[in-house]
Amino acid sequence: MTAGEASTATVDPVIAAMGLRRTYGSGADAFEAVRGIDLDIRAGEVFALLGTNGAGKTSTLDLLEGLAEPSGGELAVFGLDPRRDRRRVRPLTGIMLQSGGLPGELTVRETLEMWRGTCSNPTTADAVLERVRLTDRADVRVRALSGGEQRRVDLACALIGQPRLLFLDEPTTGLDPESRRATWQLLAELKRDGVTMVLTTHYLDEAEALADRIAIMHRGTVARLGTLREIVEGHPAEIVLDDPAVPLPALSAAWNQAPDGAGRVALRTHRLQDDLHTLLDWAADRGLTLSGLQARHPSLESVFLAIATEDDATHSPEPIGARA
Repeated sequence: MTAGEASTATVDPVIAAMGLRRTYGSGADAFEAVRGIDLDIRAGEVFALLGTNGAGKTSTLDLLEGLAEPSGGELAVFGLDPRRDRRRVRPLTGIMLQSGGLPGELTVRETLEMWRGTCSNPTTADAVLERVRLTDRADVRVRALSGGEQRRVDLACALIGQPRLLFLDEPTTGLDPESRRATWQLLAELKRDGVTMVLTTHYLDEAEALADRIAIMHRGTVARLGTLREIVEGHPAEIVLDDPAVPLPALSAAWNQAPDGAGRVALRTHRLQDDLHTLLDWAADRGLTLSGLQARHPSLESVFLAIATEDDATHSPEPIGARA
């Protein structure tokens, strides 16, 4: 293979799902939580899997982690079936659950040594303690740690097997801002080391800061998938200000009551620069000061909330069994 051919060669994804489905129950009571989704998660990327309430995100994670059998579709992790080939896939993966449930009477070091004994290719407890910045807490019982420190122990357990694929379920829940930023830095270091990560989080700024690509699930399907720029593309920006109590200029859209409090008005626009320029010129001509003025580019949060509040009944998950 030439250098040019190598640069254009296709790299198989770490996780490949096509038409993936997960159904609970059977017959008239059957419910399809995951409704034929496609995913490809590439080596070395941070992939954020987000979901609205009841979107099927947890069911999808169970499938990707090999904890449940798909009801339909195809799924490969490192080119293998994560359930049938579990003995080959599991040593390559680490999982940080939302709640670790670790024994409180063990020290941090004892916990890691216990976990280390379950791994095929573990690093040392000291190495992972240093990585998660818990070396000085090694001999403290887990129950005596702060909530944030316990989350770092959960992460250490996920890392001690030196995984190539890491599942992170709400990794910064309960962390103070300083610890949260330190965890972000650690995840960035893991990314530089080539670790592929699947991240779930309720903190949308976390997904914005860490993820190379993002999937937003809604009602069992993937509603949006792509980079942050791709996801917000085409979504309106917003201009918000305190109501000046005078008629505002006509812009590209109508002014409405702002969603963030009484006495505020908002305009959603696809022409942010033009509309903002017109508004500022209008205020300058009248000698007005526009208090509380904010111009907001489209964000992951605005797209997520728009998806979450969709009322299109045609997308509602319905029983898939026989009907009466």
